[in-house]
Amino acid sequence: MEEKSKKDHWALLNRGEENELEVFGYQTRSLRRALCLTASVLSCGALLLLFYWKPRWRVWASCIPCPLQEADTFLLRTTDEFQRYMRKKVICLHLSTLKFPISKNPEQPLVADHHSVINQAVVKPELKLRCIQVQKIRYVWDNLTKRFQKVGLLEDSHSCHDIHHMFGLGLTREEQAIRRLVCGPNAIEVEVQPIWKLLVKQVLNPFYVFQAFTLTLWLSQSYVEYSVAIIILSIISIVLSVYDLRQQSVKLHNLVEDHNKVQVTIIVKGKGLQELESRLLVPGDVLILAGKCSLPCDAVLIDGSCVVNEGMLTGESIPVTKTPLPHTENTMPWKSHSSGDYRKHVLFCGTEVIQVKPSAQGPVRAVVLQTGYNTAKGDLVRSILYPRPLNFKLYSDAFKFIVFLAFLGVVGFFYALGVYMYHGVSPGETATMALILLTVTVPPVLPAALTTGIVYAQKRLKKKKIFCISPQRINMCGQINLVCFDKTGTLTEDGLDLWGTVPTANNCFQEVHSFASGKALPWGPLCAAMASCHSLILLDGTIQGDPLDLKMFEGTAWIMEDCKADYCKFRMSDSNIIIKPGPKASRSPVEAITILRQFPFSSGLQRMSVVTQLAGEDHFHVYMKGAPEMLAKFCRSETVPKNFPQELRNYTMQGFRVIALAHKALSMGKLSEVESLSREKVESELTFLGLLIMENCLKKETKPVLKELREARIRTVMITGDNLQTAITVAKNSEMVPQGSQVILVEANEPEEFVPAFVTWKLVENQENGPGKNETYINVGNSSVPPGEKGSCYHFAMSGKSYQVLFQHFNSLLPKILVNGTIFARMSPGQKTSLIEEFQKLNYYVGMCGDGANDCGALKMAHAGISLSEQEASVASPFTSKTANIECVPHLIKEGRAALVSSFGVFKYLTMYGIIQFVGTSLLYWQLQLFGNYQYLIQDAAITLMVCLTMSSTHAYPKLAPYRPAGHLLSPPLLLSVLLNTLFTCIVQICAFLYVKQQPWYCEVYRYSECFLDNQSNFSTNMSLERNWTGNATLIPGSILSFESTTLWPITTINCVTVAFIFSKGKPFRKPIYTNYIFSFLLISASGLTVFLLFSDSEDIYREMEFIPTVTSWRVWIFVATFIQFCMAFFVEDVILQNRELWLLIKKKFGFYSKSQYRNWQKKLAEDCTWPPTNKTDYSGDGKNGSYVNRGYESPEQIPRGKLRWGGGAPEQHFWTRL
Repeated sequence: MEEKSKKDHWALLNRGEENELEVFGYQTRSLRRALCLTASVLSCGALLLLFYWKPRWRVWASCIPCPLQEADTFLLRTTDEFQRYMRKKVICLHLSTLKFPISKNPEQPLVADHHSVINQAVVKPELKLRCIQVQKIRYVWDNLTKRFQKVGLLEDSHSCHDIHHMFGLGLTREEQAIRRLVCGPNAIEVEVQPIWKLLVKQVLNPFYVFQAFTLTLWLSQSYVEYSVAIIILSIISIVLSVYDLRQQSVKLHNLVEDHNKVQVTIIVKGKGLQELESRLLVPGDVLILAGKCSLPCDAVLIDGSCVVNEGMLTGESIPVTKTPLPHTENTMPWKSHSSGDYRKHVLFCGTEVIQVKPSAQGPVRAVVLQTGYNTAKGDLVRSILYPRPLNFKLYSDAFKFIVFLAFLGVVGFFYALGVYMYHGVSPGETATMALILLTVTVPPVLPAALTTGIVYAQKRLKKKKIFCISPQRINMCGQINLVCFDKTGTLTEDGLDLWGTVPTANNCFQEVHSFASGKALPWGPLCAAMASCHSLILLDGTIQGDPLDLKMFEGTAWIMEDCKADYCKFRMSDSNIIIKPGPKASRSPVEAITILRQFPFSSGLQRMSVVTQLAGEDHFHVYMKGAPEMLAKFCRSETVPKNFPQELRNYTMQGFRVIALAHKALSMGKLSEVESLSREKVESELTFLGLLIMENCLKKETKPVLKELREARIRTVMITGDNLQTAITVAKNSEMVPQGSQVILVEANEPEEFVPAFVTWKLVENQENGPGKNETYINVGNSSVPPGEKGSCYHFAMSGKSYQVLFQHFNSLLPKILVNGTIFARMSPGQKTSLIEEFQKLNYYVGMCGDGANDCGALKMAHAGISLSEQEASVASPFTSKTANIECVPHLIKEGRAALVSSFGVFKYLTMYGIIQFVGTSLLYWQLQLFGNYQYLIQDAAITLMVCLTMSSTHAYPKLAPYRPAGHLLSPPLLLSVLLNTLFTCIVQICAFLYVKQQPWYCEVYRYSECFLDNQSNFSTNMSLERNWTGNATLIPGSILSFESTTLWPITTINCVTVAFIFSKGKPFRKPIYTNYIFSFLLISASGLTVFLLFSDSEDIYREMEFIPTVTSWRVWIFVATFIQFCMAFFVEDVILQNRELWLLIKKKFGFYSKSQYRNWQKKLAEDCTWPPTNKTDYSGDGKNGSYVNRGYESPEQIPRGKLRWGGGAPEQHFWTRL
């Protein structure tokens, strides 16, 4: 019973998805609520503040657990390692508020769609339903399945038949009203938050609350100057943060605002057409697309076709043709039926319809699939509003450091209480002094100091035309050790040049037609295929479309025209476009070709086909183009030349882009029959026509950048949708695979009826074949990688198909391959994202550089995604480069390393600064004393504040070092640095504190202050100080004047300058310290000022600084002591702690090894004499490889939604917001 109760109290939301959440049900109790309210009043709002920081505590305090169906409050918790909590109140929707009668009969459904959750969510006869709103998405309680389900979308379980027949005629007005109430408006609304609300959120940050307490305490002790400086700095920081957040909010609001104001035409069942505002659309409505428009929702095309610009989603502004959902009678879900690529039927929200093509049945119609934030654009906006957490040890380590410093402050608090209570000081004064020591250890300048380094790095990146929407990721870039590159448009030039065609005849390849010769392409089926098998459109007299299609079409010298005036002349169907021979085209017996039907290209299918009609003919022709390996499968085997694999390899190994073309004639003669054809029937039994060869040259920046990354020991990987052999050649030409390295081809195959899944390993070798040509071929002989050339001398290459099989059936083998996997070809967008995730699981810090087309998922998944596209899709990428080449990658890594080292330096400095002041103040507290206000002011404002604002402005070192900076604060060198400097500080300060008491001129001034001041009326630094003064021994708590404070102040001040200098190391990650002119000048000035004050004999200076004059020899002793401390600290930091070779030797001596997964695999594989395998086959049943099936792979396009378990980290925000 107890287990059932616990189960009823808990549920999972979005099971298996990236935004999976746990839901816990709670019921509010009036008594508990009243007690919380009373406690909040008695604590002057402190409890409310605590509840604001910890919403789960508020729920636990005022509510009791209960079954979900009885709950009025829900506590939601993320299922990742961050375990973030949210509190949500239940919203009740009442259908009785609608203006028409609704049946209360439980047997009668409210909406006609039997798949809809609405029927199960509404409670009858009350006609109400319960829902919650989480991150802009609405979930309703399903009374049948006892769980929350999303609304605002049509269920995926619908078949093609359901969509056509259930929604094809539109919804009734009553059903529209019900759906409108339940699903909410079809709007992507980004609230521009009021300035006061943003201000309150910033001010209530835990660190600012602590800062306010600290400053109030200091002001009460008349420490005005520094307190005011910190207040001004904090106000500036808060104002800038509020301004930045407001600007982002306004920008995002303006980006989506127009989306909510589109006028659309829909079909209302039984009423005809109706025009209304797009925000009133609901899932199931039928949209009429009459012409150019911006799509306000996701919709599936059911009649007619259209051309859309999906630049907002893909980052690539090329027209994409959408085709209607087929009419089929089966019950298979419509997404599964669509050959693995349902997107060809879907019009996505935010994309632009640029051309519509009505069918014979009437206008272009589409059924609304998803509305509001459920849409593609809504998902993009949500990813900006709610960024996923970051994995970075720096932020969690920094949080631990702050906790340690706070603990040190608490120790000091109790120490001060003990000392002052022992001396009988009043409770008020005792509490105040104890609180002052508590606040000394955590510097109030910390937030500004740690933000500064990132701000400087962001400005430097901006000068290099690299823009950042996620500044916290800049530090992460300093840890990148693997960079993935897209090929086309990233490593190689965007455009393709035609090289030639290789036609076939009689099952043999014919002579190559070279486009360089200037001769027109001769007429034939190959020419017809090139002229018609594309998705180009004519828009305002200009041909637009995919660059590859455009280049291919231009090679035929044919032209495209609007055919409305000419179609009767050619007795052809009324299509929008007609293709005719141009003046420079070769002689053709065909006057025109029209495209009747298109089956669009997709990266998952790797092909496209068209049904065409030639002028003067009554029958139809099918032309198909695509990846040669894929297209050959659809051709009759007798039409494919026997030497096809060798011929293909001959061109791909030279780096050419190869497209294959095929053709067949259709026997049917009616246009209506063509419109009902399935893709499977069209794409079968074709005749192989030949190959189209295109050149794709490397960008001039590619080779030097890859060389720079290789020298810095940063792995580079190619992830492309292109041919595998072409990718291997480009990898070799760019030296991503260095000369002399072996490439091992990994081919994995799905299990068949009696054969399990298996993987074969083939060695790819280079041999000279003619003058200056390297022919690459697959050797299946006895070659293997030489035993002495293991490690990085071999590289694995595989296709997306092989990767998918490995992912599903050889999960334990995959990490071994990824450690040396360099070339991944024919990868779908989902597979790219999955591969990035797998690299991250091996503890790589992954960068991804792509041109935005099909790379959006991978760019978002990577630790540092760099988009080379300026399209709207780039908003999903943390970094965008306005320079369209990969030079941005080393720039970003250099700045990341500099920012990371600066963050460590500043943090170490502030830690030491707090400890230095804590030790000095604690020693003075022993005799109930304190440093003077001006003494603190010079240390706090003139040194520390300025150091923190300028230390990080040192530029990045121009050359990438072959190793990374430390990734977390708790590494041995960094911890030892703080510990040893703390030790030096304690030794020098304690020795000085005790030694000054032994001097013959020393007097306990804090006990005999009145007598001392009377005797000091004649100021002289050479006077003889004696210890036999008499007078009333008046104890003045908190007095400042003493030989101890006069001695300790210059020591602590010079110590602050010392640690600022030694923690500002330049090479190898930053330029030398002297290049940071302001910081260098500041350190010299601070040192000079301190020495001047130490040796000055000015009575005014001594009075203002609250010093006591001492003999010159003592001052020289102080100076020598600080100089010795500086030398010791510098030697330890620079010669020992920053000595990489020494640490490597220590690690080797004591057997310390990296805990990173990829390091462990590298070590294991280096010791494995059977690795890498060559010329062998492994089956999925073989012992250790095991079998693993991933349910995320429903289709090649789908991104596996496996949860990424990163090794600890922090949300994408500054760590102090987590206090």
